[in-house]
This record gives sequence, structure tokens and C-alpha cells, in this order.
Amino acid sequence: MLSIYRLPNHIEGEKIIKVMRRDLFILFKKVLFSCLLFILPLGFFGITLLNYPDLFNNQITYPLVILLSSAYYLFIWLFFFFSFVDYYLDVWIITDERIIDVQQKGFFSRIIAEQRLYRIQDVASEVHGFFPTILKYGEVHIQTAGAKQRFLFHEIPHPEDVRNMIIKLAERSKKKHEARVNPAS
Repeated sequence: MLSIYRLPNHIEGEKIIKVMRRDLFILFKKVLFSCLLFILPLGFFGITLLNYPDLFNNQITYPLVILLSSAYYLFIWLFFFFSFVDYYLDVWIITDERIIDVQQKGFFSRIIAEQRLYRIQDVASEVHGFFPTILKYGEVHIQTAGAKQRFLFHEIPHPEDVRNMIIKLAERSKKKHEARVNPAS
């Protein structure tokens, strides 16, 4: 679990409501694709050995096949590792005061944006496609009045529930903010 003290720009008395990542099905798709890419050359080598059994006995072709196979599997491993890092380090945090969007862009770049709940103007959820509809994952768009005007939560589980939760939190935050700004009212 994420510690409240590790949040960027921690606010005194702030409580974490929800920490979200992309749906597990997204990671499953990438793992499945990596496995397919891993198995594909084995079938190719099997067919090649059946049709040309002496091809790998040559002093030039055998090391060349080993070198190319090693490079191919290294790239597959890199693709899988990058997919996992991107899945795990992209995180959206909803607290009782703000929304924090942490996006990992490549291995060495991270973008962190935050927005106070009382600045939220509109929240919408979208689910498009067969698997997103069946597995109930989609996107949540949050329109704000800040520097980053639109927050986008990608492929999160149960986007309708998240949208409703953000709307309720934003209404509470707006009432609390108005009470702080206009204490006489």
C-alpha cells in the first residue's frame, strides 16, 4: 500500500481514498503477446530444421542464427519488461483533497500532475469495445480549471464507480473550500 507520506506535496491531514492502476487484463494481454512472440521463432526453427536439416551444421549459419536468436529474445524481454514497468508505475491516486496523476514515459521520464478536487468542473467515464464492456474497464476524463485542464485515467477497472466517487468527493471539497473562503456565509 502507498504511504500517505510518500505522496508528492503531502498536505497535512490528507487521506488516500483510492489508488488505481490499469486493469489486470491489460497486463495479461501484454504477457500473452510476449509469450506468442517467444514461441513464434521456435516454430520457425522447427519448420526450418524439417525442410533443411543441414542448414545449422554450417560454421557460418549456426553462429549467425544463435546471434540473431539471442538479439530477438533480448528485444522480447525488453518489450515485456517495459510493458510491466509502464503498467506498474502508471498510477492514479485519489485523496480527500486532490487527484494525483503519475505517468511513466519511458524508463527515465515521469510526469506527475495534481489537481485539487474543488477545481473539478466535469467528470465523464467511457467504455468502448467488447472486452472493456465485458470486463468493466475503461477511461475516466476529468475536466478541471487548472494548468492541466484534462486528466485521463486510462483503462481503469470500474470507471463508472470511480466517476461517481470523484463527483461526490468534488462536491464535498467544493463545500469545504467555500466554507474556508467565505466563513461568514
